[in-house]
Amino acid sequence: MIDHVLNTINENNMFSEGDKVIVAVSGGPDSISLLHLLHHLKAKLHISLAVAHVNHCLRGDESDKDEAYVKRVCDKFAIDYFVKTANINSIAKKKGISCETAGREVRYEFFSKLLKEINADKIALAHNANDQAETVLMRIMRGTGMEGLVGIKAIRDKVFIRPLINIKRKEIEKYCLENDLQPRMDKSNLENIYNRNKVRLELIPYIQENFNKDIISTINRLSSTINRDNQYLEDIANKKYKDLCKMDDDKIIINEKAFSESEAIITRIIRIALTKLLGNLYNFEKSHIYDVINIQAKSTSKMVNLPNQVVAINNYKDIHLFIKENCKNIYPSSEYMLKVNNINKTQVYNLSIGEKLINIKVKDYNLKIQGKLIDRIEYMEFKNKSFTECFDYDKICGDIIIRHRREGDRFTPLGMSGSKKLKCLFIDLKIPMDKRDNIPLICFGNDIAWVVGYRISEKYKISKQSKNILEIRVESEELK
Repeated sequence: MIDHVLNTINENNMFSEGDKVIVAVSGGPDSISLLHLLHHLKAKLHISLAVAHVNHCLRGDESDKDEAYVKRVCDKFAIDYFVKTANINSIAKKKGISCETAGREVRYEFFSKLLKEINADKIALAHNANDQAETVLMRIMRGTGMEGLVGIKAIRDKVFIRPLINIKRKEIEKYCLENDLQPRMDKSNLENIYNRNKVRLELIPYIQENFNKDIISTINRLSSTINRDNQYLEDIANKKYKDLCKMDDDKIIINEKAFSESEAIITRIIRIALTKLLGNLYNFEKSHIYDVINIQAKSTSKMVNLPNQVVAINNYKDIHLFIKENCKNIYPSSEYMLKVNNINKTQVYNLSIGEKLINIKVKDYNLKIQGKLIDRIEYMEFKNKSFTECFDYDKICGDIIIRHRREGDRFTPLGMSGSKKLKCLFIDLKIPMDKRDNIPLICFGNDIAWVVGYRISEKYKISKQSKNILEIRVESEELK
């Protein structure tokens, strides 16, 4: 068994010289065998070890005895150990999830935290060949794709390693007997109340008896073959992702060209994008990937809400993926009046005429606005810039206001005799939906005079009759 495990370690390059490895140990046969093996191989592998144990509080005194047993083994081997106690039943009930899911979340959160705290390099998990076969069978019954048939990977994210993944459970039990390890036995593993236990205790024995005595090895060979083919497709998808996707602020943009790729590639590109955005694909299913593909085939502005607060929007055939909380409006619903030559009041700012810039802070958004009156000669020399515009000052009625868009806003763009919906203007200008709420609007009274950075209004254009000309300049790092 030791040689078999070493082959798995070497074939997958699981360790580098000097690695500090956290071994996840429950106290059962699998994890105790793994700890025993790595302890005896650590000098040969040039690694050091630490142990992580989670007391799930699911079996009363038995759970505490598991913890005490792991402590005794670690003391015997002189290995540092770390314990987390968590009431899994309570956590599962509070979150509305299964105990299995809650336990997994707690374990991986603990492992990841410990990885940073003790500056470790790898986390060794004790999944074996039987676990692999059970996982693949369960995924087949759920209608998995190729990625699901890969099953449990020998190494994931270059951190999580599984040295026992090619070892059958019978070999592990034999190893425990030969080395007098006396592991703890979880009696719940012998109850067919969980789906995995039903597969382990009923389905696999039935297949072994009636169809294939060596079904565990057969399924593992299938998984290995699928993994090789899947890796080829993953390599292509990663290359396409680099060519056709980009990160823009807090969102990922998938270029429309990606959707011309084969279904096998575009589905993988979307999964890569979601993983880049979130760090994992928890709660995502096949249907969610196809939701993204479906909205891309529809008209612009179509959107779909995905798990984990992710939103996908069709932006002129490109798909924008972002997390809702990262794309809040910069401007609040209130208005900010800029009264010319007036006294400052609460939320009212003086628009200086020919004086220094006034800093206006809207939440964490720094906005600088300067207004000055210029004559026709200066206007003739005026060079149009995206964030500087001129208006007929004598046509202005009411307050000068800065705000963001409202439902039903209309605007009369320069060169048009009638107004149009501001929403339609944004569509014509192909402004991404998630950026529209962040565009400042300069208003004169109830009229939108300037969609900053894009268009000014026909109503306030400079004509031959204009005498007093107001130049307004808006500055902000966020608008560049």
